[in-house]
Amino acid sequence: MTTPQVRKEEEQLNIESLTWGDLTWVNIEGPTERETEYLAQNYPFHPLDLDDCLSRIQRPKIDEYKDYLFLVFHFPIFNKEARVTTRSQVSVFIGERYIITLHKGELKPLVKLFRECQIDDESRQENFSQGSGYLLYRIIDRLVDYCLPILNKIGSNIEDIEDDIFSSGVRGTVREISTLRRDVISFRRTIWPMRAVIGSLEPKIRRLTKMDLVVYFGDMVDHVDKIWDGLDEYKEIIEGLNDTYDSLASNRTNEVMRILTIIATVLLPITVIASIFGMNIPLGPFGDSSLSFLYVFLICLVIIGLMLYFFRRQRWI
Repeated sequence: MTTPQVRKEEEQLNIESLTWGDLTWVNIEGPTERETEYLAQNYPFHPLDLDDCLSRIQRPKIDEYKDYLFLVFHFPIFNKEARVTTRSQVSVFIGERYIITLHKGELKPLVKLFRECQIDDESRQENFSQGSGYLLYRIIDRLVDYCLPILNKIGSNIEDIEDDIFSSGVRGTVREISTLRRDVISFRRTIWPMRAVIGSLEPKIRRLTKMDLVVYFGDMVDHVDKIWDGLDEYKEIIEGLNDTYDSLASNRTNEVMRILTIIATVLLPITVIASIFGMNIPLGPFGDSSLSFLYVFLICLVIIGLMLYFFRRQRWI
């Protein structure tokens, strides 16, 4: 068995490399201009590709050159503090005997895979033995699978919102729906350009691997399509939940307005009666009677009863 060589590059650089056989994996977390300068001095990379590694708005793509490929991927990560799904960029240089990954260290599957290859002989042999193309497949496959738990988390949150919508005592539902909608939109914005990149990747790396990866990449494309279909479904569900909440909120508002209107309508004639008898003017037999208050009260009760009876006959209440 080939003995692996693991080395930490210069102290001031965030560069780690792992060599097994004739294949080297260089991993750079949090790349800066110093790391890209190091790559420029040691590899035949185009300056524009090195600049793209530091760009925050670079779209996923594949740049093909004679001696290497330059790839840019975006994968979603969930920000617990902001409670929103954001995207993290991974830049990859891949040649026949090397693969270089540049990322911020936010994608746990990529970090974990590199650590596994460092400490575990079987993992190293499994991932390195079939060439750089197969190692690239293993990296992307893990990152694609990492999207599924995030998708499932969104689905779980949607189920919770469905329960809350029909509970009149729960507040803040509109905010939760808006947060979910933002997550789905951000997730879709991340996955959409990735579908084309991953779908066209296998023919371009065919020369960099010792085995046929058509079936493997076909399975990975199926996973990406499954994620996209799930996001489409969640998008429709969230729109339906938003419409349902708006409808229920409107019905509740209408119910409150109906009750308030009935109360105001019932009180209106009573207010008129009270105003008339409250004037400082003798009103026939009621003017000097000690029972005038009782008479007014009975008149108000009769009016209330007649109005409620009328509303009931009209099926307004």
